[in-house]
Amino acid sequence: MTAAGRRPVRVAVIAAMLTGVLLLLCCTGGTAAFFLTGLGGGDGEDGDSLAGFGCGPIRPVDIVGELPRFTEYGDAQVRNAAIIIKVGQDLGVPSRGWVIALATAMQESALRNLANSDVPESLALPHEGVGADHDSLGLFQQRPGWGSVAERMTPSYTARKFYEKLVKVRSWQRRPLTVVAQQVQISAYPDAYAKHEELASKIVDALAGGAARTVEINGKAVCDAAERGEIAASGWTAPIAGDVGSGFRTASRPSHNGVDIGAAKGTEIRAAAAGRVLVARCDPDNRGRRDCDVDGYPDKGGCGWYVDLLHAGGYITRYCHMVVQPRVKLHQIVPAGEVIGQVGSSGNSSGPHLHFEVHLRNDRSSRGAVDPVPFMRARGAPLRAAE
Repeated sequence: MTAAGRRPVRVAVIAAMLTGVLLLLCCTGGTAAFFLTGLGGGDGEDGDSLAGFGCGPIRPVDIVGELPRFTEYGDAQVRNAAIIIKVGQDLGVPSRGWVIALATAMQESALRNLANSDVPESLALPHEGVGADHDSLGLFQQRPGWGSVAERMTPSYTARKFYEKLVKVRSWQRRPLTVVAQQVQISAYPDAYAKHEELASKIVDALAGGAARTVEINGKAVCDAAERGEIAASGWTAPIAGDVGSGFRTASRPSHNGVDIGAAKGTEIRAAAAGRVLVARCDPDNRGRRDCDVDGYPDKGGCGWYVDLLHAGGYITRYCHMVVQPRVKLHQIVPAGEVIGQVGSSGNSSGPHLHFEVHLRNDRSSRGAVDPVPFMRARGAPLRAAE
């Protein structure tokens, strides 16, 4: 009420595992400014509109037919993206892997099959540019240990080798994309992958029928079902399973910069995506009191016990009115779906619920706030009863 597991591995080809600064401004008080690398892409000409069309069933990627267009990339680059996704589909890798693979290739080569001026043999093979990073080649800039020159200059081969190593990374579907990509690539700039996650998800959605909005449940890709710790391929999950009551900036509450999700006191609250803890503390009320260990009341002010998480792409999510001190600490790296606290009624609240906010572009003010309902739906982690 404030204003403010694994699946069985098929060794024949590859193993398949089963199982995004802004600040959400919900009350009084603030958080130290925190800046992160900007979002990787803008609005594609046709790809973005396709990505917004619903989800499922996942369609096989056609690497020879007409493909959607993105303003960030040319036709050859989008076709390389299609090849990466298609290889993942053929190998049975869950769609989260396709997003990670795309984001990695976007960083390493801008989705171009690069030859290398220091590897003369590569210059005689089909390529879309020339790099000069040691002896690295291809979409993923792989070095000789990954294969021969001809193999590393073959997009489908390099994608397969990436996936083979990806699925050996422990808990790869839940961990931050940048952490997983770094364990595969061993890059000198490991934090650079994160800025591509948003656009990679859009491309996967556009090319594969909304696949970034799916989650693996009992070995099947299910659309718009990421909650209770299940993580969508986009890397997002609903913070709690509950019904949205008071909505975003309604006529009666125009300064309500988030939504209220009803739930029983003590219900576990999960990180909506992998991120870093910016704030985990008791928010002072309108009189400056920090008495979050008791239930609050309307017009008291403040978020009570609350957490702010910074995510890839410059997003921050805020979780208000926890019943007790959060389970996470300042600067802690939190995987998607990890429990960060419990629902309560501390601060400016009339009863147990989670006040949940999303802001964009590192904007802590009300100008940066967006409606969490469409934001989460687009990521395959819809908030219930929010239509």
